[in-house]
Amino acid sequence: MDRPKYKFPYDIYDVVGATNAELLQYFHGERDGFVQVGPERYFFPGKYRAEAENYYNFEARPDDIWIVTVPRSGTTWTQELIWLVANDLNFEQAKHRPLTERFPFFEFPLFMHAAVKAELLAENKQSTFAQEFIEQISRPGYQTLAELPHNQRRFIKTHFPFSLLPPSVMENKCKIIYVARNPKDVAVSYYHLNRLFRTQGYVGDFERYWRYFQHGLNPWLPYYSHIREADEHRKLSNVLFLNYEDMLLNLSGAVNGIANFLNCELSAAGLEQLLDHLSIENFRENKSVNMHEMAAVGILKKGEAGFVRSGGGSGNKDHKDIPDRQNGDQKEFIKDPKLLASANEWVRQNSTFIKTI
Repeated sequence: MDRPKYKFPYDIYDVVGATNAELLQYFHGERDGFVQVGPERYFFPGKYRAEAENYYNFEARPDDIWIVTVPRSGTTWTQELIWLVANDLNFEQAKHRPLTERFPFFEFPLFMHAAVKAELLAENKQSTFAQEFIEQISRPGYQTLAELPHNQRRFIKTHFPFSLLPPSVMENKCKIIYVARNPKDVAVSYYHLNRLFRTQGYVGDFERYWRYFQHGLNPWLPYYSHIREADEHRKLSNVLFLNYEDMLLNLSGAVNGIANFLNCELSAAGLEQLLDHLSIENFRENKSVNMHEMAAVGILKKGEAGFVRSGGGSGNKDHKDIPDRQNGDQKEFIKDPKLLASANEWVRQNSTFIKTI
């Protein structure tokens, strides 16, 4: 007998008036409006209202592996790490199957507005393959993942906070790896992603974007609400809470920690091979992880920063993969001292509840 459907437990509020009008002016990927969800007011495109209960009732399986993050927290990097560790370092398969196929993004279709999809289909009308790909990534994750055979382990990426995960994830004690990153670095990277992806279509400057970020007016935010919920779950046996900055400083330790969490074994030689594979130089050129297939159908805007950027982290300015910085801060903050001071104060006020950020 099928499990009774859960009633979605949170109120969903429309973002209204001048705020909604302003956001539509600067985020061209959404054409109708935005909503905020629950007491924390998590932010989503309006499509979430009709889909919330469907995502909430997705049936997780006990052997699912989930990665949960605020966007731009080292998610893609960690996905590749997890998948390879759990699949006996099958670099050959990882090379030929894009990460978006091996480790699907649960709720990405929420951001494929019907008008944007129509534009992409029209632009790719000469390519059946491209049109099929656009249709595929527009299908809700709760549908495509449910169709995978039960003898195939599922790897699932989400940016949903813990409160919006399907209850079956915790009921089945699925393995969850959560990665947190310094909020200023998240904001800079998320700003560039919002400019890069036509499904977001941000056209404003960084100062304006930071204001939206602080006030939780971008998908999956507020940042600190998301982190706080993860911190409340970090002691559970099926949850591994990682810090991106720690991973940068000691990647081999992070790899071994993830391998132990997933009950996988790695040889010394395998570890070295994996570390080389994950270096930012190699990662940036890896077509399997850098959204090459998205760029091919026009989802990524030309002329913007690439999907895999510097891999940097605040406070780690001496790391070999991180560009020149001042006290660990990125140029978007350095060139505006008032903005940097305001951001530092916001971080200071909000970080008191948790020592890991």
